[in-house]
Amino acid sequence: MSLRPSPRPIAHPLRYSYGTNGLTDLRLDDALSLLADLGYDGVGLTLDHMHLDPLAPDLAARTHKLARRLDELGLGVTIETGARYVLDPRRKHGPSLLDPDPAQRARRADLLVRAVQIATDLGAHAVHCFSGILPKDTGGDADTGAADTGSGTEGQAVAAEDAAWKRLAETLTPVLDAATAAGIPLAIEPEPGHLLATLDDFQRLRTDLGSPDALGLTLDIGHCQCLEPLSPADCVRAAAPWLRHVQIEDMRRGVHEHLPFGDGEIDFPPVLEALSAVGYQGLVSVELPRHSHAGPQLAQQSLPFLHHAAAVSTPPDADRPPNPGEGPTDSDGRTP
Repeated sequence: MSLRPSPRPIAHPLRYSYGTNGLTDLRLDDALSLLADLGYDGVGLTLDHMHLDPLAPDLAARTHKLARRLDELGLGVTIETGARYVLDPRRKHGPSLLDPDPAQRARRADLLVRAVQIATDLGAHAVHCFSGILPKDTGGDADTGAADTGSGTEGQAVAAEDAAWKRLAETLTPVLDAATAAGIPLAIEPEPGHLLATLDDFQRLRTDLGSPDALGLTLDIGHCQCLEPLSPADCVRAAAPWLRHVQIEDMRRGVHEHLPFGDGEIDFPPVLEALSAVGYQGLVSVELPRHSHAGPQLAQQSLPFLHHAAAVSTPPDADRPPNPGEGPTDSDGRTP
C-alpha cells in the first residue's frame, strides 16, 4: 500500500453579518428579515433603545422572543455594546469603564453583565465592549490607589494613564466573572482615541488581568488600517489566538472614519484570506454606524463585495511546497 500525503489543512469558511447600528432607521424585525433575505449569516446586534433595549421592562421576555426569531431566520448573533447614549442621554458612550466615579463605572459594568446574560439567552458568539477614552481628571484618586509621581506634566500624565489601566482591569473583573460562568467570550475592541487603542494595548490588559480565558479580542479591520503599524492582514494573524469577533469596513490611514467598501484604502482579499487561514469561526460583521440613512442599500452591496473579495483571494496554501507526488498539472488551473 502506498503512503499518501496528509490532507492539506482546509481554511474555515467565513460567515458574514451586518451591524444593527448601521440599520437604526429600521425596526429590528425588519432589519433581521432584510439581512436574512440578502443572505447574511448573522447580525451584530447593538443593544440600544431602538432595537433590543437592555434597560426597558420585560427584557427576558423580549430576548426570548428575539431568540425564536433569530432561529427562524437562521441568523447567528454577536452582542455589540457600543450604543452612543444608552446609559447617558447627554454623554456619548458615557459612562465608560474609566469614569472617575466608581458608581458610574459600575453602571457600565452592569450593562456589560446584562449583555452577557442576553448573549447567553440568544446563543451569541461573543459580547463586544471597549475601554472608553482617558478621562481628563484621571489621576491620584483614592479608589485606584495611584498617586501622581514624577515632576511636571509628564509625570502626571503617566500617573493618570496607570490609574486608568488599573480602573479598567478592576471594573472589567465582575464582567469577566460573568462571562466565564456563562461560557461567553468578552471581546474587547481596540478603538482609536481610547485608552485601549491598539493590539499592544490589548496585550497589556490581558497581562494586567492575568490572561483570563474569557477575555478575547474584537478586531476592527478598519481600525487596523487607521493606526496599526502592521497591515490589516498581518493584524489578523497577530491577533488570531484571541480573536473572538471581527468588524469590517473600509478606512483610510490615519483617519478614523468608517467607510463603505471601495471608498477607503484597504486591500480586502488578503484580509479575508488571513481570517479564513487562521480558522476564525465567529461572524465578520459589517460596521457602518454612520450610514443608517442608506443602511438597506449598503447591506445589499456589502455582502456581494465580501464574497467577491474572498473568491479572488490567494489560496492559503499557494506558497506551500507541494507534497511528494503533487504538483501543478494542466488540469488544475495553476500557472507557473
